[in-house]
Amino acid sequence: MSLRVIAIDGPAASGKSSTAALVARRLGWAHLDSGALYRAITLAVLDNLGETAGEKARERGKGKGETWGAQQVVSLAEGLPVRLVLVDDVFRPEVAGVDVARAIRSERVTQRVSEIAAIPEVRHWVNVQQRDAVQGHSRGVVVDGRDIGTVVFPDAPLKVFLTASPEERARRRLAERGGGGGGDAELRREADVLEARDRADSTRAVAPLRAAADAVVLDTTRLSLEQQVQAVVALARTRLPG
Repeated sequence: MSLRVIAIDGPAASGKSSTAALVARRLGWAHLDSGALYRAITLAVLDNLGETAGEKARERGKGKGETWGAQQVVSLAEGLPVRLVLVDDVFRPEVAGVDVARAIRSERVTQRVSEIAAIPEVRHWVNVQQRDAVQGHSRGVVVDGRDIGTVVFPDAPLKVFLTASPEERARRRLAERGGGGGGDAELRREADVLEARDRADSTRAVAPLRAAADAVVLDTTRLSLEQQVQAVVALARTRLPG
């Protein structure tokens, strides 16, 4: 059976998850947000291994990706378990049988998820979960993340890399939070945060953020969400008919 996956990658706040969810709905496919699984593991670590464990490790001179023991994190994810559950064509993150789709969007998770995602053993574990999920879905799955087209599904028949200017991504992120009332200063601070995340994601040793060689790069700075969705759906219907 041919691989029926649309891989959508891109930096933070580029519109990956929103676009992927709507593309999946238009095509009648499932949607898998890889970031949700990394966030679910991060939530599990903070709740069960302690928020200060990583901070103490860093004080002893360890760098990112070494703040918690790799095998300790993977064993926790397997034991609780942290998993993806298909509900109405959306792979929902659960921790110990509890839906954590809202809890993983907290600021405490956002601040630490890059550390967890930088651990090679965690990335391998997440990749296995994603591949297993896709194999169990016959119609097709739209997967979004930061290394889907380059590492997780390098043979995906359609790879899309979404991007946008830091300022536009900052506007979107603030709008999601109901913010933006702070004017240019608030926008600049948020853009700086996103640019720092971009540097961390694109320079990490394992699975750095980059567009696959055969990915379609789509600059969404001046595109509406509907225009983004239409562009990806058109590509999908050309490359994955039926």
